Amino acid sequence: MLIALALALVVLAILSLAAPLLAWAALGVRVVYAGAALVSLVFAAGGFVGLVSAPEALALPFGPPWGAMRLALDPLSAWFLLILGLCGVAASAFAFGHVKGPEAPRRLVPYPLFLAGMALTLLAADGFTLVLGFELMSFASWVLVAHEHEQAENRRAARLYLGFAALGGAALILCFGWLAAGTSAGAGFAALRAAPPDGLRALAILLLVVIGAGSKAGLVPLHVWLPLAHPAAPSHVSALMSAAMTKVALYVLARVVFDLAGPAQPLFWGAVLMALGVASAIMGALRAALEEDTKTLLACSTIENIGLITLGLGLALAFRAADLGALSAVAAGAALLHALNHAMFKTLLFLGAGEVLHGAASRRMDRLGGLIHAMPWTAGLVLVGAAAAAALPPLSGFASEWLLLQALIAAWRVGDLAFQIGAAAATALAALAVALAAAAMLRFYGLVFLGRPRSPRAAGATELSGAARAALIFPATLTVIFGLTPGYLLELAAPALRLLTGAGAGLSALGGVTVTVSEGGAGYAPMIIFAVLLLMGGAAVWFARRQAPGILHGPAWDCGFIAPPHHLPFGDPTTQVSAAGMAQPLRRMLGKTLLAAREQVEMPPPGSIAPAHLQAGFHDPVLVLIAGPLPRARDRLAALAERLRDFSLRQCLGLGFAVLLGLMALLIWLERR
Repeated sequence: MLIALALALVVLAILSLAAPLLAWAALGVRVVYAGAALVSLVFAAGGFVGLVSAPEALALPFGPPWGAMRLALDPLSAWFLLILGLCGVAASAFAFGHVKGPEAPRRLVPYPLFLAGMALTLLAADGFTLVLGFELMSFASWVLVAHEHEQAENRRAARLYLGFAALGGAALILCFGWLAAGTSAGAGFAALRAAPPDGLRALAILLLVVIGAGSKAGLVPLHVWLPLAHPAAPSHVSALMSAAMTKVALYVLARVVFDLAGPAQPLFWGAVLMALGVASAIMGALRAALEEDTKTLLACSTIENIGLITLGLGLALAFRAADLGALSAVAAGAALLHALNHAMFKTLLFLGAGEVLHGAASRRMDRLGGLIHAMPWTAGLVLVGAAAAAALPPLSGFASEWLLLQALIAAWRVGDLAFQIGAAAATALAALAVALAAAAMLRFYGLVFLGRPRSPRAAGATELSGAARAALIFPATLTVIFGLTPGYLLELAAPALRLLTGAGAGLSALGGVTVTVSEGGAGYAPMIIFAVLLLMGGAAVWFARRQAPGILHGPAWDCGFIAPPHHLPFGDPTTQVSAAGMAQPLRRMLGKTLLAAREQVEMPPPGSIAPAHLQAGFHDPVLVLIAGPLPRARDRLAALAERLRDFSLRQCLGLGFAVLLGLMALLIWLERR
């Protein structure tokens, strides 16, 4: 299977080279995206085969001067490769169906390279290959973010993303350099496992991999690029970035921390990941509940879900350090399951937001509304994704978040008192994040699809068809199936759980359609819940129809306003709740403390019938920190560098000699170590 995956990488490379020529015609663009969809199917099949068969390894006939590049497929990489393949199929099919329109993908030639970079990262079996794939992924996604560089907002997002991508790449290079410093056999994963780090080197590796992978995954405080870059990219690219690219970054984190850094780590390693996960979940969910742009809202929701996955990984690491193998498997299973589930419903939501942009020509929620009538297919499919993101049973989001909650509740089994207190706080904050996420999804769906159209373009929106509709049906179907069969997914992930937590650890806690956590005595049966919900819903509909005197028609209550004028056949948008108004309670309760939220109400003069206006906004404190001191520091460094131009020949020679002495001293120090 690994040979087929290597050939798939070659196909993507050929598509990347041919894309500039094919992009001049609509047929050529469709060829590129059809090829990308087929290769994604190969990735999904390879991931499934890798989970049910023995690991494979392959040495390529080329590579860096110090050795060949190596590829490998083991259960952990196979799980994330399955995620990449499923997301790639949906995103490529959506782009195939939208060669024309506001996001026409004719200039998006790096798309096959983007897929290839993510797949190469997952299949890498040495540090050089992994970093190469990671950097290809970063470069291609940066070009895709900057494809509409005529807009100042997109240029700003691309610059910020490039800065964080460079930071993450540099951190990963240093991370694998420190890992390889303990062995003379190169940067192959087998050699790195044989010489795990310890002491200060281990702490440095933890810090570097958190910076390198966390900056790409969107972990707080390295998250500020994500709400800007994801909306700037076309919708199918946003879907891949949010659903797949962030998971590739989490794969790198899990690979280093659980696998390459040794069989056991101190308890505080898990505590660090848990703290970062909880902070990300809260910040992402709160920002999602306040945003007024559909794609920005979904990007912030990704930060929240990445935080929950990281929380699960950190909890699994802590349980492993405390020699609680079964609970470690439950926490790791929750993390892997949520990674898959989030990939599916977030792909669905981003593609749905793209379809809304195509049909209603806007991403602003205050310019939408009432699309359930004009776009019933899109509304129904997006409802599945929004319900899953809100963790409503029996959909997929509930299953993985329920399992994570069970692992958090069992954290008292770890004997350290400080960890128990921290885990209790993490449980409460995670529950708050889930509630905020549900509020954000309710606000998103209600403002976009319910009510009356808020603009003429929304009133005349058009429905999707063809490949674009299939692109939404595919992840929506998987979201429902994964929600009803979480036990089978966990059984499929069992080899990956053994790799993360130890041979045979916790497998008795997982199985079948019903998920049972034997350590806590809890169980979850989604099929039974689904049947009960169907019966209750059917009974409610039957009772309502039996008791109702008949269908009554009348004007809708319009908050006391008179009928809209004739030039507004879609209704007066001022009589409906706005995005800022709907978020007002959360903005006042939490936004002022965490996001420096502000609002101003402009009341009309006495006797006027003009509506009042609400102006609201907020600032991410991390972005304020980056946008303030860092540019000033850059300007100071540039001014100092400018002074080098005035150096005399003697001063230039002296500076070069001083740098040479410093490098020699550094080499001597490293050699003695």
